Amino acid sequence: LPLFARGGWPCRVRSGPTSATVSGRGPGGDGRPVAAVFVHIFCQGEPSMKKLFVCAVLAAVLAAVPAFAKKTYVNGIDPNYPPFAYVDEKTGQPAGFDVDSMTWIAKHMGFEVTHKPLAWDGIIPALLAKQIDMVDSGMSITPERAKMVQFSNPYWTVSRVFLVPADSKLTPKDILTQKVKLGVQRGTSEANAIKKEQEEKGYAFELRFYDSAPLAVEDLLNGRIQAALMDELPADDAIAHGRAVKKAGTHGVPDEFGVAMRKDDKELHKLVNEGYKKLMADPYWKELQKKYLNK
Repeated sequence: LPLFARGGWPCRVRSGPTSATVSGRGPGGDGRPVAAVFVHIFCQGEPSMKKLFVCAVLAAVLAAVPAFAKKTYVNGIDPNYPPFAYVDEKTGQPAGFDVDSMTWIAKHMGFEVTHKPLAWDGIIPALLAKQIDMVDSGMSITPERAKMVQFSNPYWTVSRVFLVPADSKLTPKDILTQKVKLGVQRGTSEANAIKKEQEEKGYAFELRFYDSAPLAVEDLLNGRIQAALMDELPADDAIAHGRAVKKAGTHGVPDEFGVAMRKDDKELHKLVNEGYKKLMADPYWKELQKKYLNK
């Protein structure tokens, strides 16, 4: 929409979802909101009661404009936890069941979200330091974590499994009682649980820690470890992608996944819970399961 600023300089209005700005040559073509330019132009010259009143009203409207902008939240994700969260090799963009779920929720709950890949063992410290606002990335709800953060209502349940080479004859009992090298992703609930269990029961296996479940699978195939403990869906993902591995059996109790947030962020907590409730009632929830979880 063309108009003329002071001095006859041509400029153009760029409209957006919540405001408009002025661009072009000359005064007023500096990217300021249109309302700000109008206030600046109108309020020059000799003052009058009418002009002062109009200027005050325009200033109040201008001050209120930012309140209509959508709030943006940052979701921290594990960049290598398929199918829940990962960085797509083709696009270089975050993807996965949890990423698409939160993107849908943001759209339907009226906020913006960006997904930030982070090292898993540092993701809760990043949340507490306000580098991110939430963690929607296959995070298990545990008593230890609940002391530091608040969780949304659970949105998924997953079992833990032992993964072994396709030609292995190891059973879960063998893995626990024999001197095998057992891989696990550091900072996960299964890593903490199996370490505690070993200390309490004196199991003979040797724990090896990895930055991600796929890295443990690589060492499993290379013979550096004989078994790996992980959530079932990442194990299923490895098998679905043709890795020569199989599930030897389950171990422990199933995990419930929830979205982690800071304890004082009540507004976001409400948005996420309401958003997941809407998502689970929408046909898109089944589409996501079919796309990522083969459900």
